[in-house]
Amino acid sequence: MTPIAPPRSPRRQHGALNTELYAWLFMRVSGVFLVLLVLGHLLVNLVLGEGISAIDFAFVAGKWASPFWQVWDLLMLWLAMIHGTNGLRTVINDYAERDQTRFWLKMLLYVASVTTILLGTLVIFSFDPCPAGQPADLLPSFCRAS
Repeated sequence: MTPIAPPRSPRRQHGALNTELYAWLFMRVSGVFLVLLVLGHLLVNLVLGEGISAIDFAFVAGKWASPFWQVWDLLMLWLAMIHGTNGLRTVINDYAERDQTRFWLKMLLYVASVTTILLGTLVIFSFDPCPAGQPADLLPSFCRAS
């Protein structure tokens, strides 16, 4: 029988911060919030509205004209990205055997996650629901009134 290798994680010192415990708790709490956010998103976009055929630029522009929906989508983006990054970090720690490989995979993961979060946040808050020079039939109704 093959002996089991000892874990790579060093033993926690007394009084040290247990980041793995907090990461584990974050995954559970953020998972619950994500389920609620995504179900609310699907309910409003698909069930209460006219279905998938009604989702177009005007629909998104109308939603993102409201700070409530901007914050809703921002929370969904941030929680999903941080939740997914934490999960992939765990997978990398479990399966990357060399320290250098583990380090570079996690750096690549963190850079990709931070870039996606920053760009997504920029899009949500800099989105212009009434761009100049666009056909009026493609714009939301509140853009045509002005």
